Amino acid sequence: MSSASAQAAPHPQPVGALLRGWRQRRRRSQLDLALDAEVSQRHLSFIESGRSAPSREMVLRLAEQLEVPLRERNALLLAAGYAPAYAERALDDPAMEPARRAVETILAAHAPHPALAVDRHWRMLAANAAVAPLLAGIDAALLAPPVNVLRLSLHPRGLAPRIRNLGEWRAHLLERLRRQVAASGDAAVAALIVELSAFPAPEPAPPTQPGLLPGGIAVPLVLEGPNGILSLLSTTTVFGTPAEITLSELAIEAFYPADAGTAARLRALAG
Repeated sequence: MSSASAQAAPHPQPVGALLRGWRQRRRRSQLDLALDAEVSQRHLSFIESGRSAPSREMVLRLAEQLEVPLRERNALLLAAGYAPAYAERALDDPAMEPARRAVETILAAHAPHPALAVDRHWRMLAANAAVAPLLAGIDAALLAPPVNVLRLSLHPRGLAPRIRNLGEWRAHLLERLRRQVAASGDAAVAALIVELSAFPAPEPAPPTQPGLLPGGIAVPLVLEGPNGILSLLSTTTVFGTPAEITLSELAIEAFYPADAGTAARLRALAG
């Protein structure tokens, strides 16, 4: 191997340093984590400093207490010298058929309201029939798989020109991504924030201005649809007890009408 190749190869962090990083990310003290994990603070300190090698069970126990994502739990196990504990399969893998059917059932049942399934990087995995009419006329390059739904939403050749409250919606999405990075440390999501932040958008209106639901309780997506203005509220659904990486990172983004006029327009589009 050349010296240049050797310099380019990243040096993996030891498991103790990784665990310390997750503890600090969660803003927990050694004592607090040690009490919840039922281990002495001294032993935890030795693990973090590399003076003690944790067992496989200890790595998983600490990861559970720190709410480390399944993908990163595998990374912790590998750093400690153990085999990964969690499988990762594509959603179209035959072993994932029950999960895929569940996702398709949820999406179909949400009609005539739009709903879609996304992965951890906001790539669209599936969508119901109510989504397609809202994407008519979008730049074909943005609709080429894999479709990133946030890029599609905020890109000047995407939905952005049709979003009446673009400033508020963009601020909402970027704040959501920042919380995701704070929780997961995902570098790809951090890069997505940089990309989306560069797209032009007006400044958000003050909270007392239009752009919020009456009373300032939520930020709707106010979209110029094929049949007129659609005011949509969004919710996120995740699987409660996933034991597989793809399923643990999958989320269903469902939109609901924020007013009676939007509900009628969505029914008309479905018809």
